[in-house]
Amino acid sequence: MTWEYFIWFAIPALVFEAAGAAFAWKEMRKPASGMTLAGICLYFAFVLGLWASLDRPPLRTMGETRLWYAFFMPVVGILVYSKWKYKWILSFSTLMSTVFTMINLFRPEIHSQTLMPALQSPWFAPHVIVYMFAYALLGAATLLAVWMLLKKGEPGAEEYSILDNLVGVGLCFMTLGMLIGAVWANEAWGDCWTWDPKETWAAVTWMGYLCYIHLRHTAAKDSKAALWVLILSFICLQMCWWGVNYLPSAKGRSAHTYNS
Repeated sequence: MTWEYFIWFAIPALVFEAAGAAFAWKEMRKPASGMTLAGICLYFAFVLGLWASLDRPPLRTMGETRLWYAFFMPVVGILVYSKWKYKWILSFSTLMSTVFTMINLFRPEIHSQTLMPALQSPWFAPHVIVYMFAYALLGAATLLAVWMLLKKGEPGAEEYSILDNLVGVGLCFMTLGMLIGAVWANEAWGDCWTWDPKETWAAVTWMGYLCYIHLRHTAAKDSKAALWVLILSFICLQMCWWGVNYLPSAKGRSAHTYNS
């Protein structure tokens, strides 16, 4: 399996996911879930095929991490939809998956099968996969926060409850990803944490989401300050994910070069 076959899996997967989102708006839960799951399975089939052909996890480059993000967005969507029946989540997850899929379709990235020694650790793949799942959840939360700020009138308690659920689960996965990353870093470089640019921005992002949770528990329940903190935290997340790669100081170990 190579990137040349990506379009034959990605486009049908997006069609299935879009159909699932349409069924969700019509309150047809079984077709919505079935169509979305069909799209997820198609996408996952390509991921597994690419993994086998590369003889390594497809997690080394930004293109490959975008592949996982496009896969995990509908996974998060179907999980949230199944748990809380938020019909908008499938539309959002399909939209985000489409954006990342289109980037990879127009800019396919083909790389060597050989990973640098640090990326051959068994901790590498779970570290990135857990992070991608967290990013998908927190991306959904950010979109909802923007919508709540732009809508007329005060956001309701149900909307804040959705945010709290998404951020809470997303932060748990982010924390797990950081812990796995620390174990990986210790194995690969001999230190769990060195405050390089990547790690510093990861810590800033993590603390930003903690601030959101703090505000939600201490400030007024309808405080919009928490929404702004959530948006700023997602900006920090983007800096941690790919923005740091453009910093002059992000070299050597600091880059965790699988994303460059």
